[in-house]
Amino acid sequence: MKILKIFFKRKNLHRFNDLISKYFYSAIRKIHNDYNDDASNIWKYNPKSATLIKRFLQFEGAGIKIATMAANILVREFKIKLDDYYSIDILPDVHLKRIFKRIGLFLKKSDNELIYAARELYPEYPGIFDLSSWKIGRNSFYSRNPDCQNCYLFNYFPKII
Repeated sequence: MKILKIFFKRKNLHRFNDLISKYFYSAIRKIHNDYNDDASNIWKYNPKSATLIKRFLQFEGAGIKIATMAANILVREFKIKLDDYYSIDILPDVHLKRIFKRIGLFLKKSDNELIYAARELYPEYPGIFDLSSWKIGRNSFYSRNPDCQNCYLFNYFPKII
């Protein structure tokens, strides 16, 4: 474990190297003990999305945002098949809040309201909006100087600024 802390610090892998090295070690042990040294056993047999997220939550240091993001990345980037996708939510952050507010889907500043707006739009897989909304919010919907005319959504949504 000590060598792992040194490695993380030397390579500067994270801003919280001591803590993350501990979580990394714990995750390797969990995969060894619970998943027969094969991380893909975590999502083997196409589990329900809630089951997959619950399994990620059982890793030390993983909260709901990390667990949901991990499930969403597996589905979106690695095309992992699950029994359903409805427990994979969007991850509320400043960029998603900005875009959902400007297109009129989010009125307050509550993370829960944002999550339920995505669930209302596409209950089968609300997390599908996560990456694209984040990219649009980061690249086009600047907080003080939005570039509305150059956003491909410009003609589809009301202008609420």
